[in-house]
Amino acid sequence: MNNIACFPGKYIQGSGAILKLESIINQFGNKAVVLTSKSAQKYLPVNFSQLPLSSSLCIEIFKGECCEAALENLAHTIKKSKADVMVGMGGGKVIDTAKIAADRAGIPVIIVPTIASTDAPCSGCAVTYTPEGIFEKVHYQRLNPSVVLVDVDIIAQAPLRFLIAGMGDALATWFEARSCSTTSAVNECGGLSTLAGLNIARLCYDTLLTYGLRAKLEHESGEVNSALNHIIEANILLSGIGFESGGLAAAHAIHNGLTAVPETHSFYHGEKVAFGLLAGLHMNAATSEELHEVYGFCVSVGLPICFSDIGLANITHEKLMQIAQKSVETGSSIHHEAGEIRAERVYDALIKADVFGRHFILKSQKHHG
Repeated sequence: MNNIACFPGKYIQGSGAILKLESIINQFGNKAVVLTSKSAQKYLPVNFSQLPLSSSLCIEIFKGECCEAALENLAHTIKKSKADVMVGMGGGKVIDTAKIAADRAGIPVIIVPTIASTDAPCSGCAVTYTPEGIFEKVHYQRLNPSVVLVDVDIIAQAPLRFLIAGMGDALATWFEARSCSTTSAVNECGGLSTLAGLNIARLCYDTLLTYGLRAKLEHESGEVNSALNHIIEANILLSGIGFESGGLAAAHAIHNGLTAVPETHSFYHGEKVAFGLLAGLHMNAATSEELHEVYGFCVSVGLPICFSDIGLANITHEKLMQIAQKSVETGSSIHHEAGEIRAERVYDALIKADVFGRHFILKSQKHHG
């Protein structure tokens, strides 16, 4: 099997980067459909409404879920407007919808994330959900986005919780890549990990540990300094390349399982991935040192470490097994982990993650008290 890595065509990050959007669109085509959320629409450059050829843009407002119905509507808009460029501007589900629609239409896609909450912007894969928000399927595009345009000023204006969720998504990158490398499992590019993919995944983890808390403090103070810049890059670029070229394993599979129960629907992707990682570490009998390092990071930035943090304080055994069973479905990335993977093993790991998390909090409180 070949070693394969995937990358976006170009990655641009900086203050005021959004002002480059019009010229970037013009490099790829003549007519663009801009899919944007209502909240993100305000960030479009003012001159977009005053372009010499106003018909060169079609702005479509995202309705809230990356599902087949939304994709069909967008396909109709692309065809009707005769667009030759797609722009996805907003959060993870807007971005995934734009990527899938562009791939199906055979046109390039430019991604403009307005939050750093997931590693979706740089990748060539995307996830669809049911209209109710339950994980459905992973879709693989022929190519990664042509351009990923990241305006740090816009991301700094988003609520802090988005940035923290992005750190949760990014936190799993190294551990899942490591598992895939250990078991020679296929990555999201359809091959084995490259040294580049593995080392970028490790750099992602090291960057989080070094700058995560400082970035949170910078965001809270309204500053955009080096730490916040580094974490935005880690959440979007390093994690994006790292997960795709390194591979997925338990953390994202358990995230998918968590989507099966309505109690978790108000929590962000990265928050559920972070808890999925903790369960994955217990499933793989991680060392005490590693557990303390990862749990300690989660506590320092505000990521979930026990059931009550993701709406599962009163979870029943039946629902917990439902989560575990969805996590181990045929084709799930959890099968990239070593050993026999059964729902019972995931069930036990979920309980261990919660128990360790509650003890970790109590121990921290006693230490500081």
